[in-house]
Amino acid sequence: MSDATDGEIKLVMGFVRPDKLSDVKQALAEVGAPSLTVTDVSGRGSQPAKKGQWRGEEYTVDLHQKVKVECIVADIPADDVVEAIADAAHTGEKGDGKVFVLPVESAYQIRTGKTGPDAV
Repeated sequence: MSDATDGEIKLVMGFVRPDKLSDVKQALAEVGAPSLTVTDVSGRGSQPAKKGQWRGEEYTVDLHQKVKVECIVADIPADDVVEAIADAAHTGEKGDGKVFVLPVESAYQIRTGKTGPDAV
């Protein structure tokens, strides 16, 4: 994972429960990573499927609603961002989510023309 001084850009991507989003945003702000992108997504993993009924017909819901939180970092350690997301999203139950860290090859800030870590 990234160190704040190694000059690499990392994408930290977390998939968490929607009800934990405000906790995750607060935790990211506290570690100095307030910039993020949030997307509503559906997926399945180890969380069990739920059965329901609608108009007398039984159905199975195996795609659960999640929130995808993306944070690009270059000036703070990716480990700190991962830990912030994981701690804020943790409930101890199946379906808490996952966090991934990916290298970012390059970055370009449209407004200023800055590139690399300066663009982040």
